[in-house]
Amino acid sequence: MVLVRSLDELTAADLPEAGGKGANLGELRRAHFSVPDGFVITSAAYALAAEAAGVTGETPATARVRLAASPVPAGIADAIREAYRALGAPEVAVRSSATAEDLPDASFAGQQDTLLGVSGEDALLDAVRKCWASLWNDRAVAYRQTHDVPTESLRLAVVVQRMVAADRAGVLFTADPITGRRKRAAIEAVRGLGEQLVSGAVNPDRFIVNTRTGAVLERRGDILGDAELRELAALGARIEEHFGRPQDIEWAIDADGKIWIVQSRDITTLYPLPSSAPDDDNDLRVYFSANVAQGVFDPFTPMGLQTFRLLSSAFATALGRPVRDPAAGASLYAESGMRVFIDLTPVLRDPFGRELPPRVMSVMEFRSKAIFTKLLDDPRLRPRGSASRSRLLTIVAALHTGAPQRAVRALLRPDATRKRVLAELDRAISSVRIPETSAERLDAYEQLILTFPPRFFPRLVGIVIPGVLSYALAGRVLGGRARPGELQTVLRGLPHNPTTEMDLALWEIARAARKDPPSRDALSAISPAELSGQYRAGALPSLLQRKMTGFLERYGHRAIAEIDLGVKRWSEDPAHLLGAIANYLRLGDEATAPDVQFARGAREAEAMIKTLASRVHGPRRAILRFLLGRVRLLGGLREQPKFQIMRVFALGHMLVAPVGAELAERGLLDAPDDAFFLTLPELRRAIAGEDLRGTVVDRRALYRREQGRRHVPRVLLSDGTDAETAIAAPMDGAIRGTPASPGIARGIAHVIRSPVGARLEPGEVLVA
Repeated sequence: MVLVRSLDELTAADLPEAGGKGANLGELRRAHFSVPDGFVITSAAYALAAEAAGVTGETPATARVRLAASPVPAGIADAIREAYRALGAPEVAVRSSATAEDLPDASFAGQQDTLLGVSGEDALLDAVRKCWASLWNDRAVAYRQTHDVPTESLRLAVVVQRMVAADRAGVLFTADPITGRRKRAAIEAVRGLGEQLVSGAVNPDRFIVNTRTGAVLERRGDILGDAELRELAALGARIEEHFGRPQDIEWAIDADGKIWIVQSRDITTLYPLPSSAPDDDNDLRVYFSANVAQGVFDPFTPMGLQTFRLLSSAFATALGRPVRDPAAGASLYAESGMRVFIDLTPVLRDPFGRELPPRVMSVMEFRSKAIFTKLLDDPRLRPRGSASRSRLLTIVAALHTGAPQRAVRALLRPDATRKRVLAELDRAISSVRIPETSAERLDAYEQLILTFPPRFFPRLVGIVIPGVLSYALAGRVLGGRARPGELQTVLRGLPHNPTTEMDLALWEIARAARKDPPSRDALSAISPAELSGQYRAGALPSLLQRKMTGFLERYGHRAIAEIDLGVKRWSEDPAHLLGAIANYLRLGDEATAPDVQFARGAREAEAMIKTLASRVHGPRRAILRFLLGRVRLLGGLREQPKFQIMRVFALGHMLVAPVGAELAERGLLDAPDDAFFLTLPELRRAIAGEDLRGTVVDRRALYRREQGRRHVPRVLLSDGTDAETAIAAPMDGAIRGTPASPGIARGIAHVIRSPVGARLEPGEVLVA
């Protein structure tokens, strides 16, 4: 068992033995960077010391006390003394290096102890014990819990290095940690030891340097000169290139002006760039997050991503831009962090189309409106080409889809057009059959995604556009005569909204269950997960079983995070629905019942139409009544495109799921739902006999890491910038968000990170 290793022996592959800090420093020394020499007391030494101290399953506080109070075991102490003497017994820095530290998805910076200026063998052994004990300090324990780091096999290495007599020291980020912009070194510096900066004891000087050109872009302080800043930025760029990822580097400059590197780790807060992002800052690309737009912050399964690749290819082909490999996606499709992004650069550079994103976002995703408005001022997104030519091409493309013609028909005959389009969709979806073999099922899945959405989406858009345009035109007709919030009142209690209809149907189940003692008792006493199992077994109380069956026949294709084809549909697991019904049973005030609120909203909307119409006269009044009437008849259809596409996605899920079951039965996958962690070409290879279980394990690990990501940018630029960082922060510490509806609500804010299993009390304000 190796207890001590020289830094010169270590590489990045030695993380389990040397911890993240020790492995990276060894890697840098082998690459001939200026790193103070030293050694690492391995994680195996910690394990022996912990065992000797009786640290097995105690509370963190007990483990901390025992490790700090227990002497270093003799064998380990001898090895440390020998390594220290070989170093020349100098003054040293002693730093903790946990094996769970500096991992790709969490930095763990500053969670365990660092001791500087340690001199003498006894002092060194005392410092090592303090580092071991710091693995269990409150800060480190809380951080591990936040990042779901298992503690069963947690160990700690300790790095011992010759002290640098620092004249100046600081940190260097090879990418701007605030904006995310790559090729921008953010440097912070203090006089003396860098520990003052890390601990927050002093305010540092701050600098931003362009690592491509060496230009100093921002300067706050004079501790470092321009030449030193350029040298630091260039050194950081070399270290980043070595590790292949942006780095958070601690450095020190001695009295002779030599720069020493005392630590380097990945910057884990940066959002990864799409693989298609250009390296040229002047060739700026703008990626809009489809996940954030849909309120789905979790990553997608690989099959969910595969579906969007096919979908992008289908729409590109429908618009006259065929894709050579549909499974790879269209040119404007991008992925990053297992999430879907859309490259809107061509739209923003288009003289005619560049004004569309801010306008669309004002209705669809209001926070993104300010981002796109700001981006229009970026000189790298100057319009290209002729506005009149762009406008003509847009009109021709729109006419080619047939959506404008259908929009006119919907405006003139709203009920008939709506019924006809939805009936066509019902017939088409009902005609899909599940083939017998796995190969045929995958072919059917591919054709379903490639043909159904582009075929029917224009028809759905055709019945949605008139309601949206009527609402916008009504605002123009009113010409400022409506007070804030009045026009939005017309949107209350809209008919023909499938999401509202679904919610009301769920409420009807709850109301029926309240009157049925067996159903009421089951919903009150049994967990949603157990109720779901009973439903699948046909064992729920008869009324609840019957009502749920009817509901799922209509809405079973939906799910939480439903735009990911890989997630289970409610028809497979209705636990969430049963939990929602149980929550409904707790409503005591009849006035808050969903059907009562819906009816009240519809009455308020009709009354507001009369009020608004009274404020204009002559032909304007007739026009306004017509427009607002169409808003009432067609506005609720805004949810239809997503609702219907989810029916298609559910069919795709039904086609892929049996393939996974067959592969699991053949021993080529460990579980049936592993199929959703492979791509379409990979599944075809698996059917042919290739064992891809290792690929699935890696994908699931990446998926879990991405689930822990705390921030997903709404708009990501190809230079790494999170575009929202350019927008001024709200005043007075207010939390900025996207409201679900207009108005002001007061109550206890209940923050919910996942709707699964969530329980809301009446009167609480949901913050998701």
